[in-house]
Formats: sequence, C-alpha cells, structure tokens
Amino acid sequence: VLTLFLFDGSFEGIVRFLIRFRISLGADDACNPWLLLNGQESSDIVNQWLEWEATELQPAVMQALHMVVLQGKGADTPRVLRGPLSYLDQSLSQRTTPFLTAYFEELLSLYVFNRGVCSSWPFTVGNQTLQLWFERVGMLAACVSAVQTVLQGKGLKAESLKTYLQRQPTTHHGQGQVQGRGTQPCNSPEVNFFYTFRLSLGNAASVFLTGCFLTSLPQEGKRNVLVTSALPYVNNVPHLGNIIGCVLSADVFARYGRLRGWNVLYVCGTDEYGTATENKAREEGLTAQQICDKYHAVHASIYQWFQVDFDFFGRTTTKKQTEIAQNIFWRLHERGFLLEDIVEQLRCEACQRFLADRFVEGTCPFCSYPEARGDQCDKCGKLINAVELREPTCKVCSQTPVVQSSKHLFLDLPKLEAELEQWLERSTGSGDWTANAKQITRSWVRDGLKPRCITRDLKWGTPVPHPDFSDKVFYVWFDAPIGYLSITANYTDQWEKWWKNPQQVELYNFMAKDNVPFHSVVFPCSLLGAQDNYTLVNHLVATEYLNYEDTKFSKSRGVGVFGDMAKDTGIPSDVWRFYLLYLRPEGQDSAFSWVDMATKNNSELLNNLGNFINRAGMFVSKFFESCVPAMALQQEDKRLLAQVGWELKQYINLMDRVKIRDALKCILNISRHGNQYIQVNEPWKKIKGDETDRQRSGTVTGVSVNVACLLSVMLQPYMPTVSHTIRQQLNAPPSVTGTLLQGTGNFVCSLPVGHHIGTVSPLFQKLESEQIESLKKRFGGQQVSTVVKSNLLSALYQGEKVRTLKGQKAEKTVIGAEVTKLLELKKQLSLAEGKDPEPVLTKAS
Repeated sequence: VLTLFLFDGSFEGIVRFLIRFRISLGADDACNPWLLLNGQESSDIVNQWLEWEATELQPAVMQALHMVVLQGKGADTPRVLRGPLSYLDQSLSQRTTPFLTAYFEELLSLYVFNRGVCSSWPFTVGNQTLQLWFERVGMLAACVSAVQTVLQGKGLKAESLKTYLQRQPTTHHGQGQVQGRGTQPCNSPEVNFFYTFRLSLGNAASVFLTGCFLTSLPQEGKRNVLVTSALPYVNNVPHLGNIIGCVLSADVFARYGRLRGWNVLYVCGTDEYGTATENKAREEGLTAQQICDKYHAVHASIYQWFQVDFDFFGRTTTKKQTEIAQNIFWRLHERGFLLEDIVEQLRCEACQRFLADRFVEGTCPFCSYPEARGDQCDKCGKLINAVELREPTCKVCSQTPVVQSSKHLFLDLPKLEAELEQWLERSTGSGDWTANAKQITRSWVRDGLKPRCITRDLKWGTPVPHPDFSDKVFYVWFDAPIGYLSITANYTDQWEKWWKNPQQVELYNFMAKDNVPFHSVVFPCSLLGAQDNYTLVNHLVATEYLNYEDTKFSKSRGVGVFGDMAKDTGIPSDVWRFYLLYLRPEGQDSAFSWVDMATKNNSELLNNLGNFINRAGMFVSKFFESCVPAMALQQEDKRLLAQVGWELKQYINLMDRVKIRDALKCILNISRHGNQYIQVNEPWKKIKGDETDRQRSGTVTGVSVNVACLLSVMLQPYMPTVSHTIRQQLNAPPSVTGTLLQGTGNFVCSLPVGHHIGTVSPLFQKLESEQIESLKKRFGGQQVSTVVKSNLLSALYQGEKVRTLKGQKAEKTVIGAEVTKLLELKKQLSLAEGKDPEPVLTKAS
C-alpha cells in the first residue's frame, strides 16, 4: 500500500486529500521491495510499524477522507485522526533523529509517513513535533512537485480523487466495519493514474530514498552545505549562552539554507568521553555509560524544545567514533606526524588519578588570573599546560596535586605548520570567518605552533590502538572533533561523500570563541596530516560570550537560565529564540537581561511585528470578507515595495554571510515600514468613504497582507512556530517558502486578488512586569543574595578572627593559616557576587 496524505491548516488538521496506490500485496510485502532497492532488509521494528500503519493509520486516514471529500463532514475528522497522529508525534518526540528508528536506511520511517512525504501544506493537530516535521518535509522540491502533479491546483475538487475514493471501501476505524466495493485491481484507471504520478518522480525507490530525502547526500550541481555546531559536553546542562553560541545559531543558518534551496546537512551530538564523565558518574553512583545515556537524553530534550532542527543528533561513544579516530591516528602515525615524549602531569594522590586539564585550577602563569584551567585561561585566552599553573588545586577534592612523569604521543604541529598556513590563507580569504576566529587563529600561528599531546592517562575514552600506549585514550581535543565525522557516519554509511569531498561540500562550523583554535588549527592539522582528502572548514563562525544580567551563568549558584528551565517559565520557545538571536554576541560580549527581554517582546514582537501582521490580516477579514482585495498601486505603495525589497535583499546578503543578528533587524524594519504605511493611509477610515477611498483601502490592505506573508517566510529560521502560524492564518500557498528567498530575493505577490485567508488571531502576548520580576528573582535574585549573605558573614567573622590573632601576637604560622582561610572566603564572596576575584599578590622571598 502506498498512501499519500495532506493536511490543511484548518481546525484540528482536517484531511485534505488521500491518494492510494493499492497493489495485490500486503503492507509488509509492499514495503519490502522499497527496502531491498536500498540494499536493506526488513527488521522487527520495520514490520511493527508497517503492521501499525496497515491496521491503525491507513484506516483512520481513509475514513477521514471519505468524511471530508464525499460526506462534507470535515469537522468530525479530528475525532478519527487524533489517536494515530498523537501516537506518531509521541514516537517522534522520543527520538533524537527526525525518524522513527535510529537510522534512515534501516526503516524509512517515511514509509509510515509516506502519506505525508509529499506534504507541502502545514497542518495543526496539537502535535508540535509532527507539525514541524511536515513543515520541513513540505519544503523539499520533490514534495512540492508531487503535490502540483497530483492536485494540479484543484485540491479536494480534483475529480479523479473523488472518483477514486468512491470506489474504495470505507473502514470505520476501531469498529472493524467495511462499506463500499472491494479492492480495485492493479490495472484500474485510478491506480494507473497514481502509478503514472509516481513514475513522474522517478521510480518508487527514488521518491522514497532520494526524492524525499536526497539531502542526506551531496548532489551534483547544487550547493551542498554541511553544518556542525560544537559538540556540547554531555555532563553539563547547557545554559542560554551555550545554546546561542552553538546549536541555535547553526539551526537558524541551516533552516535558512533549506529555504534558499541549498542541500543542507546539520549534524551535532554530545561529547561523552573524558574525566568529567567519570567524576559525574562517581557523584551519581552510576557507570560512565549510564551518565552519558542520561544526559544525552537531557540535551536532546532541551534542543527539541528550542526547536533545533538537526538532521541527526548523535554522540561520540559509538563504534564509528572508535573506527574513524583510530584510522586517522594510524594515518598520522604512518606519515610521520606523531611524536613520543615524556610528559609531566599533575596527579592527585587523594583521588588516586592523573587529573584532566579541566579538573585542575590555579593561577595563570601569564596574566595571574586565579581561576585558570589546566588547559586554557578564560581571561587572557592563552593555552596552558597544567603543570605551568601556579598554586594548582584539584577541583574534585581541593587538594594540591603532585607532578609525575608519563610517556605520551604528540601531534607534530610544527611539521604541519607550512601546509596549515597555506590552507588558512585560502579558507579565511574565501570563506566567511568571523573576525574573532581570524584573530584567535592568527595569534596561534604567529606565536609558532608546538607539538600537541593527543593522549591521556584515563579509562573513559577512545582507546589508543598503538601497543605501546594501550593503557591510554585519546585526548578529548583530538578525539571530540572527529565526532562530527562519526556522528555523520552513524547517520549514513555514505558519510565520506560529505567528509571526503571538499570539491562539492562547504563546511560551516559554529562555536563559541574558546573553541576556535581547536577547530582552526588542531583539528585541521589532524585531517591535513591524514592525507585522505578530508573536507576542511570553509566558514568558521564564532560568537563572543553571553553573560547573565551583570554576572556569569552558574548552575551551582542558581544564577541564570539553563536549558531545562526555560520551558518552565511559561514563555514560548519562539520568544526565547527571538531574544537570544536579537542579542547574539556577534562582535562583542552581550548580556541577557529579564527587563530587556520583556521590553523587546512587548515593543518589537507585540507592538511592531505582531501588530502589523495582525492588522493586515484583520483588515482582510473585517473589510473584505477574508478575500484579498484588488490593488491599484500608487507612488506611495511603490515606495513601500521598494523599501521592503531593499530590506529583503539586505536580509539575504547578511544571512548568506552568517550575520544572523543583523539580518533579524531587517525583518523588524520591514514590519516597522508596514506599520507606518498603514498608519499614514488609514484603511479603516477609507473603507467607509466613497468608491475611490474604498479602492485605496483595498490596495493598502492587499499590499500589507502580502508583506505579512513575506515576513512569515523570513521569520521561519528564527521563529519556526510563529512563521507556521502566520502562514496558516493567511492560508499562504506552499510555494512561498521556496520562491521568496531564491536568488537575491524577490518580493512577489504571493496572495493574489481573491485569495481567501484563514482565521486571524494575535501572535504574541505581553510580558508583564510582575511576571518578569518573579522570573528575575527565581533565576538570580534570591539564590545569589542568600549565598552572598552567607559568604559575607563568614568573611566578616574570619576577618575579625585574624585581627584578634594579630592583636594577641600569635605565631606567624597560625596567623598565616587563618589569613589563607580569609582569602579563600573573600574569593568565594567575589564569585557569589559575580565578580572576578583579584589575584593574590605575594611578596618575593
């Protein structure tokens, strides 16, 4: 059975049409040829889904279509469809991939969904995951073409559809009753029509595997864009700064690329190896793998709520990771790009282990910042060897570690430096590298590269395959970037067509600035040294830091909003997306502010963008019976069209160069122009005047509602749900998402005269000051004040104690010990207040 179904944007997802290509095989048998054509064998999960499709989904859809097309009872269809669609939505929402099984090639969950594979019209059934899936699939060129082929612009009025449905049995879903005639033979006219339709898209496997998911592999003649965001470490819950710096920025660009017609693949996943995972597992009484499983699901849930539309969200604890990392290692080894050397490392005797760099803290040897990590100083940005830290401490137990020697392997960066510089000159010269990415990379190369250790004395990691180093694992910054490759390999067996194809593929890396040197120097050197035609980064997009109010995010101190908390605020994810992207730290650090968030929501979203779109739609509904009126353009209208056209071209130019924050301002500028245009022309007054005034009212209304339609498309990368809602309210044709952003941008009339719009309603709600004050207190006020008060009292008490001992002329060792405690309390107080503690200066001996 091959069923294709579409849902329109009306109440509760009324079924729009159904096409069935029925052959004399059962559902399982019918699917097997498609799987075999892709070199796959049917699995248990495939068969389970096919059985569910045949017994649950297909009868429900068929009954709903009979009700809509033949009986005119569209309002009753939600009762029939709600159960199956909710089940599908739940199944999708529990996954970290866009499909019903882990791998696209294994199931083609699109077989169950192939009734909607050609959907290019959004629907609403209260299921956000399913709704967004339909919207994304509906953008595919093959789907748009298929819909046009079948409907030919006639929708449910297509006579062939009605005739076909009249010949089909009606199953009363859940009751087992069948009415109507039996199954049509394969040579019936209707079946031949739909069989011809399928052939018009190529053979069935092509539609299944390439027509509907061709974006899984690079395509000849298309712009193939591979997007990655820095892999979040698995044992941390991401805060707003993490989200905007990596996954959200990359998501906006990937969505934009799809609208532009590019062939985009967006992959990400959790970085799961290292000491941090081992320590977290010890804290929670779990194994390292259990910790990874637990927090991988936490990350996936957070990103799903933020509507981050990965093609695949994977992880680094996989067999593919081991295979690819070890292959790159051996290729480097065979080509003489690895060195052996003795390394002095910090070992904590209390914890009985060598300490990973990020579990050592001390004073920076370059700038004296007192909280430098064992690999890098966050204040001056310089890389550090842990043994170079002054006054190092173990972050787990606060004891002072000792130095021990161990033999390790190094990547010979000096040997690769000349080749790296040649590549950097080409990549930074032709690609869109952010200014900070260029500056950080230049400073690394300018100072001269040094061999970089790629192994660690740990248990939890990718094992080093060399027999002389079998007790070691790869260092995270050699291993983690390879996760991009292995995650893609877990997505498709043909991953090399993305990662060993620099002639056809453009690679965009998104990250915060602290990750730049590893993506611009260390990882490229690994791939250059492997000499295997790897795809290297063309565009390195790095943000500055996002702070929280006037301090830093801190989970332990309860300061700031973390990903798992945002959904509990009652503020929609689209509003979160908008505000984070509005203040995206592109050129300098920026700060999240509750008051500013409320201001931007109430002024830019509610009073500017939402007001314009709502007014434009309401004028059509109220004054013109929901039909777009005729438009006789005057000079003032042409001026607005020119302004909008210019902003659209600016938007495309900025987005092409990954200026995401600046491009968002173009959207708001358009709605501002639109509001001024409406305000000056006053269509609500002119509709009450003579024929000339009424015509003028119609022109202003028609132009405005078309501008609103354009805004819905431009908003899609930023606010996908709002974008969908606008297009649903305007009953916008599916073609708008694939035409308005093509080329340099074309503002065309997408809602022609006579177009019937849907029901218009407000898009945004005001954020009240009481609500904001409550949230501000919840995410930084009360927690911080309590900690500050506690530390202040302790510091005051300790200071008094030191003064007393000095007054009593106690021994210097006793006073010294208490002074050390006082300094530590002052440090904790500074941290609680969100300040950088001043480095402690000691007298020269």
